[in-house]
Amino acid sequence: MLVVPGLLAAQASRYIPLDDPRLPALEHLVALGDIDDPSPSVRPIRRADALRAIDSGLARGTLRDSLLGAELRRAWREDSLEAHWEAGLHGGAQGYTEARRDPLHRAGRDGVRPYVEAPLAAIFGPFALVSRPAIEPRLKDDPDWPGRRDLSITGRHAEGYILGEWRWIRLFYGQMDRNWGPVGLPGIPLSNYGYPRPELAVEIGNDRLRLRSHALTLADATDSTGAVVHRYFFAHRIDLNLSRRLQLGLWETVILAGQDRTFDGRYRNPVTLLLLANQYGLGAEGNVMVGVDARWRVGGRTTLHAQLALDDFQYQNRSGPTRYPDRYAFTLMATGALTPRIAWRAGYTQASSLAFRTANPFEAFTDQGVGLGRSFADNDQVILRLSLPLTRHWLAEPEFTLLRQGEGRIGAPWPTGTAAGDTPFLHIGITERTWRGAVAVSGRQGAVRLTGSAGIQQVENAGHQRGRSRTDFAGRLQATIGFDTRGGF
Repeated sequence: MLVVPGLLAAQASRYIPLDDPRLPALEHLVALGDIDDPSPSVRPIRRADALRAIDSGLARGTLRDSLLGAELRRAWREDSLEAHWEAGLHGGAQGYTEARRDPLHRAGRDGVRPYVEAPLAAIFGPFALVSRPAIEPRLKDDPDWPGRRDLSITGRHAEGYILGEWRWIRLFYGQMDRNWGPVGLPGIPLSNYGYPRPELAVEIGNDRLRLRSHALTLADATDSTGAVVHRYFFAHRIDLNLSRRLQLGLWETVILAGQDRTFDGRYRNPVTLLLLANQYGLGAEGNVMVGVDARWRVGGRTTLHAQLALDDFQYQNRSGPTRYPDRYAFTLMATGALTPRIAWRAGYTQASSLAFRTANPFEAFTDQGVGLGRSFADNDQVILRLSLPLTRHWLAEPEFTLLRQGEGRIGAPWPTGTAAGDTPFLHIGITERTWRGAVAVSGRQGAVRLTGSAGIQQVENAGHQRGRSRTDFAGRLQATIGFDTRGGF
């Protein structure tokens, strides 16, 4: 395919990173119903797809905030030169009341730390090379950070990938944040809860039918005897765009682990069912999760989203003393327009008490203890969020959330014997309740980029201790100033 110049010719388009301060404005236009979702249930979005959605909204007359649309179009415009480059340098600070990025499961120290990043990109026709190194001392305070903590200066690559893109195929190698699922909550199969890992990904198809596959080698683990356990993760999905109103996505993920385990071919094959390659097929060990995403526009500007994942269903011995509960997770979300300028988003999600793990602790859907999708199970959550532009550069998002968290944890030992049968489907032990009211602000104007949120959290049964309550302020802010430039080769 690399040598067929005519049928496969295309220009590479970079992805919009999930931490881009202008991305919430695009999601606001999608929630309003002003533009179509460029990539339903799959993030990140390519710049070219975002621009095409904005242009389509302008052409149909559904994009009511033309100034906001024009600002996003200017920010993500594509260079017409076949070979070109972009570079930037941004510096500032991060302030946080807790270093963990998840405000509902607070952990890590507070602090104010410097932050510097240098986004770099080079486009050569169908190839894109993207790198965004960052100096981020906050990392050593974050309990979910898998890297070193004994340094005064820590850093990472928020993005770093090579992309090859032709008419019907995309090849990707590198790392960047991803999320599969309704916007506003971490995806069940893949999310940006943790930090990006190097992967090989392939996409084949067009806007009506697209197959995606992702293969990752996870960090090795060590068992009780000191032996090294190799671990691998594979995900694939097929997206069907049945109409402008209805889109479906079917997906599977699997964790493979073992001392002598390799990433054998039947799992890398993107057009086979992992479930049949596992317990219903050759009988190889592995933890498989299957799921479906659906997006349905029920009215002119109201859209329903759903994601359902099944980790295990006990179709045998459902009443036995040693049976364990079904493992599942799901999300229901609705979005729409409250006024021509204000969008709303309301959702409910639930993950069962034993979701994302199994009797073999090395087959849990985690990498170095942090979830590949969700990092916490045994909980349910209600979320209500509004979004409204303050100007064409800035967006405000008031939010109300209730999280009910049981004592089940992804890293906890698997219940055995009668303890398995006594495990509830949801909310093990004492349930901790977190009520959160907050406001987030994001955007960019000139050289200034800002993302942040501030809120009050009321926690009942704090630390899973009955009757213990506390009220905390939870806030985080990242502000930078810098420049971007571009040119041609």
